[in-house]
Amino acid sequence: MDNRIIIFDTTLRDGEQVPGCQLNTIEKIEVARQLEKLGVDVIEAGFPVSSPGDFKSVAEVSKAVEKPVICALTRAVKKDIEVAADALRHAVRKRIHTGIGTSDYHIRHKLGSNPEDVLKRAVEAVKYARKFVEDVEFYAEDAGRSDNEYLARVIEAVIAAGATTVNIPDTTGYCLPSEYGEKIAYLVNNVPNIDKAIISTHCHNDLGMATANTLSGVVNGARQVEVTINGIGERAGNTALEEVVMAIKSHHSLDYSHNIDTRQIIRTSKLVSTLMRMPVQPNKAIVGRNAFAHSSGIHQDGVLKHRQNYEIIDPADVGIKESAITLTARSGRAALKHRLQLLGYELESNQLNEVYERFLELADSKKDITEEDLRILVGTEQKKGKKAIELVSLQVISGKTTIPTATVQVSFNGDIFTETASGNGPIDASFTAVKNLVKRRVRLEEFLIQAITRGSDDIGKVHVQVEHKGNIYYGFSAHTDIVTASVESFLDAIGKIY
Repeated sequence: MDNRIIIFDTTLRDGEQVPGCQLNTIEKIEVARQLEKLGVDVIEAGFPVSSPGDFKSVAEVSKAVEKPVICALTRAVKKDIEVAADALRHAVRKRIHTGIGTSDYHIRHKLGSNPEDVLKRAVEAVKYARKFVEDVEFYAEDAGRSDNEYLARVIEAVIAAGATTVNIPDTTGYCLPSEYGEKIAYLVNNVPNIDKAIISTHCHNDLGMATANTLSGVVNGARQVEVTINGIGERAGNTALEEVVMAIKSHHSLDYSHNIDTRQIIRTSKLVSTLMRMPVQPNKAIVGRNAFAHSSGIHQDGVLKHRQNYEIIDPADVGIKESAITLTARSGRAALKHRLQLLGYELESNQLNEVYERFLELADSKKDITEEDLRILVGTEQKKGKKAIELVSLQVISGKTTIPTATVQVSFNGDIFTETASGNGPIDASFTAVKNLVKRRVRLEEFLIQAITRGSDDIGKVHVQVEHKGNIYYGFSAHTDIVTASVESFLDAIGKIY
């Protein structure tokens, strides 16, 4: 059996069913293009018959991407299938995804029908879809609670009718991993023509087992997984794409291949979270902000000595620069020393001990220990060396009808240099002038402004993170003038390169 796993992403269809997370057509195109970069094989772009907006989105996504198969969902209804085919007319590679419920709950209580009539409708839908496209996927809704013998009859019939993929959804997230795996294995062993189609998983997370069920399905013969970015979706969500692909990457015993560029995972996660206005929970596997953060002193010491002591995934593999060492009252000396070194401080053993004692007192009373807190603890006179580059003066012209322009004067190893530049705003203009002065190729990775006090005369703290030749440098400043604080923090980071 082929060990390649087809990644079917339904973020734009099932994922978008989350209340309040609907996307407009432009946003759907942006997500679809990123999914193409990520390497997904199939993009389920929507349910065209459901609304004019969904129809338009499927049509426009079909035009916007070329590599993935574009899939449109339908019910086992001729009108649905006709509308889906029309929406897909511009797709380079197209698929119609049609189906019907196969559990007793759906047959009797949702459809008000009987097993034989449902089987007939399933076959007719697949045959009708094949008149429009060669690639037809059939879903047996609520297969997780369907009788295996009846499910096998339906699957055999729809494959004979022309289905190229058969989707076995655990629609309510009811199955245990062993049960779901056994269901897939039953179909492999009891559907005579199963070799003519790909078995697909589609698992929901109502009991928190979507990823486990999906992997169990794969182990037992499924070769397509239906997933969403960040695990978003109806009710408790769907199987998370990032969890499945990283589980496969982490376990050599799962000898499967796929086309996902895992380094695009974080970028894709952030895009979906931002556009759908749905924050990722901090402890979410793979993409949560704490997924690679260590606060326990024992863990921090172990990670600093050897990453694999406490990390089974290299952060770089999912698009993160490095693990985060979060300072708390549980942090040890190793973590504190590491963070101080990033800020440019080198302390002797006795100095570190003194700072560490003061650090513990502060950490007991404050949840978040910032870089400014550490600077205060250490004292600026202990900072290693003299600043290589410092701000002498800054003049900015900005306004509604004025092109923002900044003149920056800096002291570089005692010599004074001046540069003027324009930009999209006063900070952008100032940063451009600094870049022109230092003539170094630096990329701004992070820019954060925080308020210390309240009011119009507030002191603003600015943290920046820049990248130069693959290395990360941090800068900080605080000032009542936020533009001045921004430039000083930028210079602070650049100075560390020298």
